[in-house]
Amino acid sequence: MADIQLVDVSLRDGNQSLWGATGLDTGKILQIAPVLDRVGFRALDYTSSTHMGMAVRTHREDPWERIRLTHRAMPNTPLQFIGTGLRFISWEVAHPEFMQLVYDRLVVNGVTRYVVLDPMHDMDAVRESARMIRAAGATEIVGALTFTVSGVHDDAHYASLAAQMADCPDIDRVYIKDPGGLLTPERAATLIPAVLGKLAGTPLELHSHCTIGLPGLTYLKAADLGVQALQVACGALAGGTSLPNAQQIVANLREIGHTVDVDDRLLGVVADYFDGMAAAEGLPVGGPRDYDAAFMRHQVAGGVMTTLHRQLDELGFSDRFDAVIEEVTRVRAELGHPIMVTPFPQMVCTQALYNVIGTERYENVSDPVIRYVLGSFGRPTAPVDPQVADRILGRPRAKELAAEPPPPTVAELRRRLPRGISDEELLLRATMPAEQVDAMVAAGPARRHYNPDVKPVLDLLQGLRTRPATPELVLDRPDFRLELHRDRRPA
Repeated sequence: MADIQLVDVSLRDGNQSLWGATGLDTGKILQIAPVLDRVGFRALDYTSSTHMGMAVRTHREDPWERIRLTHRAMPNTPLQFIGTGLRFISWEVAHPEFMQLVYDRLVVNGVTRYVVLDPMHDMDAVRESARMIRAAGATEIVGALTFTVSGVHDDAHYASLAAQMADCPDIDRVYIKDPGGLLTPERAATLIPAVLGKLAGTPLELHSHCTIGLPGLTYLKAADLGVQALQVACGALAGGTSLPNAQQIVANLREIGHTVDVDDRLLGVVADYFDGMAAAEGLPVGGPRDYDAAFMRHQVAGGVMTTLHRQLDELGFSDRFDAVIEEVTRVRAELGHPIMVTPFPQMVCTQALYNVIGTERYENVSDPVIRYVLGSFGRPTAPVDPQVADRILGRPRAKELAAEPPPPTVAELRRRLPRGISDEELLLRATMPAEQVDAMVAAGPARRHYNPDVKPVLDLLQGLRTRPATPELVLDRPDFRLELHRDRRPA
């Protein structure tokens, strides 16, 4: 049996899946960060450009400051940034110089591990992004094989992508990312060996959501097949549309003979912290999900499904929901089977809605769908249906979008934006409304006020003993001081 490592996703993907990426501000992250640092996680799925934008928009907090403070609070666990490569916050393609500056500043501020996730599996874009991230000084780069179910996404397809990633000198690890939670144990039994057979020793990880209740068993199968790391979440931020519960996965892995080198008691402290926060602030708690066979067909995740219901209600077409879901399957096939990961679910569902409530299909087409067919998001896995492509590209709006100027260089942005601002502020102002960045700047340093109803971490740590070691100050502020020992192992 194997030693299985864990990557925790609570702060980024768990927060995004269950709390809309708004549930955690800088203070809440810093309060639990020193404990997360000592659990024994291989890495922490920490942020993305979406989360950085939400820090500004929702909390008026500087996301760069958040990264710096978190790295200081947990210096021993790599912080991970996940991105689609050549875009930042906005879904508009950015100039390569701009993206190089993004990665440079992320590394300087303390992010050392990166996931390159191109939703179209455009390997040229993946290789270029990995090269830029390596040039910035990243210590670990993970290539994403984004899993879906379609007529073209078979084992051979993923094995071919894995071989290309293994040949890339700037990719250190690969992971199967299953955003829809579609990977069954049976499919894992063929997919994982096919991928590992092409990786030539490159380590493989697995990330799968609990949307229809599959990963609990799939993870155990993956561990038996040679996957080295599994991605999990803690407490209230596990389950539901998030990832599997860390404590349950650890128990199950050990039960079947694998070893997992984590501190169980500190893992419990982390889970209790998020449970307490959910209870105190009325935040959703992830829980078990029933299997939904229809999800395998339409692959519309919970958040997008809720939005679709609301839109139909507002338009007075709530009785057309089933028809829209049927149309989602058809539109996705016509567009070349895009993987239903942001931003493609929004595109496909919006187009399906237009097709159902309009007088004819593709009578109305959104700009993102036009850009998709123009190739702005990369090459589709399968060709777009020729008749649909002709219908979309024959529109005057398609000609306007095709004639858009290339993205501005950093030098051009410096001429347009206020003089004397930092590179980090420039990156935010180039991709976000000015009034939102202005509000962040006016708010000053991150406010570190904690909800008094959330049980303090120091209280949660009562009764835990660690072997004697030199104390390490990990966070020092006027209102909060926490010391833990360098040796995280319990006595």
